Amino acid sequence: MNNYFIGIDIGGTNTDIGLVDTNGHVIGRQRISTQTFTDKESYVAAMAEGIRTLMQTHGASHTASIGIGAPNSNFFEGCIEAGTANLPIKERIPLKEMMERIFNVPVVVDNDANAAAYGEMIYGGGRGMRHLITITLGTGIGSGIIVDGRLVHGHTGNAGELGHSIVMPHGRPCGCGRRGCIETYASAHGICQNYVEAAEEAGRPLSVAERKALTCQQVGEAARQGDPIACRAYEITAQWLGIALANAANFSAPEAIFLMGGPTRAGEALLQPLRKAFEENLLFLYKNKISIRLSELDGNDAAILGAAAIGRMER
Repeated sequence: MNNYFIGIDIGGTNTDIGLVDTNGHVIGRQRISTQTFTDKESYVAAMAEGIRTLMQTHGASHTASIGIGAPNSNFFEGCIEAGTANLPIKERIPLKEMMERIFNVPVVVDNDANAAAYGEMIYGGGRGMRHLITITLGTGIGSGIIVDGRLVHGHTGNAGELGHSIVMPHGRPCGCGRRGCIETYASAHGICQNYVEAAEEAGRPLSVAERKALTCQQVGEAARQGDPIACRAYEITAQWLGIALANAANFSAPEAIFLMGGPTRAGEALLQPLRKAFEENLLFLYKNKISIRLSELDGNDAAILGAAAIGRMER
């Protein structure tokens, strides 16, 4: 009998539900609009109906577990906390309790960055590893840390916020209320700011309109084509990110650090200076022992595979 796992990725716009087999193939999907629902009962009922439809369509008589990647989630409580930004439902959503009552299988709720770490370990480039870190570069910086084959959750359940490691005291203001977090230097917005600074260094400052129109995707594409200002922007990014990752290596000694997210599409324009900065800042104990790699998860399936993986590992 084949084991199947349900992975659910909750986003502010859509909620994606996937049926995943033991080998990490997403064999079916359902999508519902997150914005349609304003109460937890109807929302969970719609997710449950999506799961049933998937299982019936693909002849899956059972699922071993349900994993849910969600914003502002509480791993220990199995819920989405009240007042979550970008979700129309503002009340606390006890997903674990509600879904286990419906399906009578283990349900695990965690944030998307932690889900990505398990996804990489089980289905991606981290297969066979027991110590790794995943870094998601995007609007912010997410991270998941695995030590001895298990995610690090910490006392509060949200350990591993590497995006808010301070690399520059009194540096750029961060959305967390502090200053100088790596998120302000290596997120999509941070990379755009690095480009602005690189353009000023080169004596080609951007106009206000050009700054407003600038996107990380544009910077990455220009860097891939060898544009010197864009390449310099990624060198700045790599300098700060290399320091942050070298510091992270001190407390978890991973076998590898996997990067994912839109900014990684710059490829070697990011990876080459990042690997150099990382090695330069590593403690001697770890030099040449930790690789920095791009995620091997299919970008279209990564979120669902990650969610399925947390259900599979933490059930």
